[in-house]
Amino acid sequence: MKYIGAHVSAAGGVENAPLNAKAIGAKAFALFTKNQRQWVAKPLTEKNIEAFSANLAAVGISADQVLPHDSYLINLGHPEKDGLDKSRNAFLDEIQRCEQLGLTLLNFHPGATLNKISEDESLDRVAESINIALDQSSNVVAVIENTAGQGSTLGYRFEHLAHIIDKVEDKKRVGVCLDTCHTFAAGYDLRTSENCNATFGEFDRVVGFQYLRAMHLNDCKPDLGSRVDRHHSLGQGKIGLEAFRYIMNDERFNNIPMVLETIDSDIWAEEIELLYSFENLS
Repeated sequence: MKYIGAHVSAAGGVENAPLNAKAIGAKAFALFTKNQRQWVAKPLTEKNIEAFSANLAAVGISADQVLPHDSYLINLGHPEKDGLDKSRNAFLDEIQRCEQLGLTLLNFHPGATLNKISEDESLDRVAESINIALDQSSNVVAVIENTAGQGSTLGYRFEHLAHIIDKVEDKKRVGVCLDTCHTFAAGYDLRTSENCNATFGEFDRVVGFQYLRAMHLNDCKPDLGSRVDRHHSLGQGKIGLEAFRYIMNDERFNNIPMVLETIDSDIWAEEIELLYSFENLS
């Protein structure tokens, strides 16, 4: 079964996110559990936590289909000790917030070298950061998002994801979120079913579909291999609709949250409906 949704607002409290997801016909959703552009946020209150759980049950969305995203400030591969320590503390706080809310996934960008250390060194730091956080928590899976490769960011090659996973000690608590825009911008073609076969075949060979825990479904404004991260509405970018038909008809993408981060929230309900219309049309 496919679980489609979008990254919805949690303005006014995390408990509002399930209601915002229901309003667009979502069966899954993403959210920030705190302000994504601040290092420190107020702790979740018992009222927040109880209301989130109640609203999640009321809208009929499983906790397993919720994909929290951590702060954009966090860099688990930071080349400098102060930045790395700050990122690691913030990442643990994000995991603990997920635990409080009864959620099992935390989506994050792996990090960046800042052009001060090698990619391999930075990837090792990401894996070490994950191990530290997992040792101090339980149940939550660290879900690494592939990136477009803009600037000095890590994660734009499938090999980067495999490198991190290889060095994470608890393999049951690490996974991957594939973003279609990032995948395409990083140089993996998705424009035809043949391209999708090749790209997802390479992902399976290098990383393994057993680690796929989530998807971000976005079209891409820039060209293939641009390494520029600019999302677009489905069918309006350089990927086109064939990739999304392919995904909706491939069982390898069943039973995971698949979340829109497309640029026009006003048409998310239409995009969700469009995606479900692709099922069984391959």
